[in-house]
Amino acid sequence: MDASAANEGSYTDNLIGTLLAIFGNVLVSISLCIQKYSHVKLADTKDPRPFYRTKTWWCGFVLTWIGEGGNFVSYAFAPLSLVAPLNAVSVVTSSILGLVFLREKQKLKEFAKQHGLSFLGCVFAIGGTYLFIAFGPNSHEKLNAENIVKHSVGWPVLLYLLLGIIAFCLLLYFYKQHHADYLVVILLLVALLGSITVITVKAVASMLLLTVEGNMQLDYPIFSIMFVCMVASVVFQGKFLSQACKLHDSSLITSVNYILSTACAIVAGAVFYMEFKNEDVLHICMFLLGVALCFLGVFLITRKRKTKMFEPYVTMNMAEGVPTIHDKGLVDFNGSFSYGALVNNDGVAPATPPITLEEPAVRSRSTDSSAGTNDLKRD
Repeated sequence: MDASAANEGSYTDNLIGTLLAIFGNVLVSISLCIQKYSHVKLADTKDPRPFYRTKTWWCGFVLTWIGEGGNFVSYAFAPLSLVAPLNAVSVVTSSILGLVFLREKQKLKEFAKQHGLSFLGCVFAIGGTYLFIAFGPNSHEKLNAENIVKHSVGWPVLLYLLLGIIAFCLLLYFYKQHHADYLVVILLLVALLGSITVITVKAVASMLLLTVEGNMQLDYPIFSIMFVCMVASVVFQGKFLSQACKLHDSSLITSVNYILSTACAIVAGAVFYMEFKNEDVLHICMFLLGVALCFLGVFLITRKRKTKMFEPYVTMNMAEGVPTIHDKGLVDFNGSFSYGALVNNDGVAPATPPITLEEPAVRSRSTDSSAGTNDLKRD
């Protein structure tokens, strides 16, 4: 009876944590769309007000904090390995919202050709989410200060932290000293910091939940240590992410960061909190299959759409001295092409080639030369 009651309570906690994480990720995606709509609306209407003085932006800002609060509380209920991959819900929701609010009117064939892989990615991500939720770790431990200390001093955790610190120092050395600003290097730094973030977030959220229930945990030193580590890891994680956004494409950053961060978070949960200790091989394999499907789905959703190659040429507006890039008409290119500071406007007709400006001079030279020849003949 005690075992069945414990399993039922663990299942209930997992369900609450999963629903909170899904709710939080969906709400964050909606809030980001609302904030983007606020910026676009200000740009279209040429409103001189700053964005933070609009009601729409503040509505999105409040929803962002509510969603992140739901994600934070979910770590106190569900295992870390179950909550971390649910970030795919945010990617799927953003993709669906983008398709719903797409203003372009396209035929079904064109729509399927352009968004077919994104739709397939959503299917993979949803299917993978179902698999790792259904076969994820069902054991849940009430993490108080004493249990967190016991987990922290175990030899698997110390070995994991030692290897993580060595890997982080090596990557940081190559990134700073040898300018190895590759995307994988930067996002591995983010993922290693993210593993510390999720470990500390789960500890802090669990101790806060126990405190709310009446079991005071805030006066233990481990709470202050975990809270400081959580804040520091979040700050440095954001710093490296901003560097990655300056150097690389955002769509590639989204997929690679999700894959690396989720993998490191699952390993951290398995080592630090021993979340797969009582799971059989079948459940672990199905869980990993679901996570792999989410990885594939997020990659397909956030992939960079490639356009056909075209040959641009540059003309000069002689009146204003502004260079303009044009397409020679090899393909139908509807987007904007930019190279450095040269940005074209596809709605502007190509300028007249400079050869037409030189024709009068050529004719005058030929006329002068012919006249000179006639004069010589006359002489």
